[in-house]
Amino acid sequence: MPLTVLAIKNTKSTDKPQKLSDGGGLHLLIPPNGSKLWRLSYRFEGKQGTVSLGSFDDVSLEEARDKRNRIKKDLRDGIDPKSHTNKAKKKAQQDQEIERFEALARVYLKTKDSQWTPKHAKQWLKNMEDYAFKKLGDKPIRNIKPADVLAVMRDMEVLEIYETRDRLLQGISSVFKYGIALEVCESNPTDIRILLKKRPKVKNFPCIAPAELPVFLAKLDELEKDKKVSLIPSSALRFLMLTATRTSEVRFARWADIDLNKSLWTIPAEQAGRKGTGDKRKSHVVPLSAQAVALLEVLKPVTGEHELVFTNRSTPDKPISENTILKMIDNLGYKGKMTGHGFRSLCRTILSEMGFRFEVLEAILSHSVGDSTVQAYARSQYLEERKDIMQQWANYLDSNGKVVALKAVA
Repeated sequence: MPLTVLAIKNTKSTDKPQKLSDGGGLHLLIPPNGSKLWRLSYRFEGKQGTVSLGSFDDVSLEEARDKRNRIKKDLRDGIDPKSHTNKAKKKAQQDQEIERFEALARVYLKTKDSQWTPKHAKQWLKNMEDYAFKKLGDKPIRNIKPADVLAVMRDMEVLEIYETRDRLLQGISSVFKYGIALEVCESNPTDIRILLKKRPKVKNFPCIAPAELPVFLAKLDELEKDKKVSLIPSSALRFLMLTATRTSEVRFARWADIDLNKSLWTIPAEQAGRKGTGDKRKSHVVPLSAQAVALLEVLKPVTGEHELVFTNRSTPDKPISENTILKMIDNLGYKGKMTGHGFRSLCRTILSEMGFRFEVLEAILSHSVGDSTVQAYARSQYLEERKDIMQQWANYLDSNGKVVALKAVA
């Protein structure tokens, strides 16, 4: 006989479990503790099974019957109620988990697998782990307020990592936008830029004035003549000056990328020191002056058997230290006044004063100018012009900066 609400309410617990059947496998289990629990017995593929449908306090008789009917339909369609229930529980658990900030951020990151480079994804997650998750990770995303996000930003301002701070705020904002789309939160608490400290002005690399170059070069000549510096570090500094490239590009220069016969050095897009990420990284062809070629020919018997041009003294399979060139500059008495990167600025300034074209000088420094078409033209069409300029630059350095004999190409 089907159950009634009155019969259920009037049934008291005993010292033994009771079963009140409603038909179709649906029954109410009443254990000695007095709780009233809905259960459904069924057979699936010849095996007996039972699923829980909740308690009478939470699930009414009518709702229990509705659940029974839906499960019966699933059985007819070949769906195991336990499997279906487990999936529902798993989904409910996952839904509950992504309501926490860290869990939602990690799910959001997975959606970017096909869009972000592995390096970018790794850095994005590292910033989250280092700064955001510590304060926001376990918080339900609905409960996170602007003040909570601001606290993360303040910690980073103490560390004076403003660029990372701004990137992280953008990342946190993206997570909340994703959460709004999934309906796990209703608002984005990251609109706090008005409260952030202003980023300090970027300090340029220290660089001596063009008028100071003769003295610097004279001191370098003296250091080399007195044999107070070994060949590889000295050559690296000279090569840096002659090519106006980045210190990291010189450090990781490979013999395989240098054609001494054509006087060209092709820096691969993937080499350490190249700017940009993904398809924005481009190779850079550097014309080598006669002086640069002569320097490499002297160095080849010393390091030519190794992959790298400027090898580490103790471990030749590694490059010179990132501080090698800077230390040489410091030893010349220019600590805090000049850096390896400063020679790029110095070269750019002097060549500009000589009247060479802006776009050609930018191409020499591997700076992007204009759209992709203009940049491609700069790489291919300015090469001959750059060869002439770099030879004149090398001649200028050879004269210790005393003879201003550079001529701009008409």
